[in-house]
Amino acid sequence: MAQSDFTTALIVDQSPKHVFEAINNVSAWWQGEIKGNSSNINDEFDYRMEDLHFSKQKVVELIPNKKIVWLITDSKLTFTKSKIEWTGTKVCFEISEVNNKTQVQFTHIGLVPTFECYGDCSNGWTQLIQKSLFSLITKGNGVKVF
Repeated sequence: MAQSDFTTALIVDQSPKHVFEAINNVSAWWQGEIKGNSSNINDEFDYRMEDLHFSKQKVVELIPNKKIVWLITDSKLTFTKSKIEWTGTKVCFEISEVNNKTQVQFTHIGLVPTFECYGDCSNGWTQLIQKSLFSLITKGNGVKVF
């Protein structure tokens, strides 16, 4: 059986446009230090969480109000043997309408259970998507989750 990429979803009352804009406001929901831009195709930004995590993302797909994909071009996870587990993986946000609501299907393509960081990283993504991004979309501000 093939290893599964990490995925989680949320459903909100806000419009796909509102959700798309919230996701692209990365520093408002992804905790840590963000440098660079994430609003246009080929934009690049760095993410750093203290000395634990660094990653560089490039926006490789951007379909307004429908889909956002970041390619992780560089990474350094200090809490794993392989410091570059995220390098070459993709982060995907698919936005769709479901029963007059907006669904966000989040998938970290390549983050699989065989990765040493899978437990910590999948938990981190769950907290960020289900709590911080959800709060940004529904209340106008992200929340600290760790």
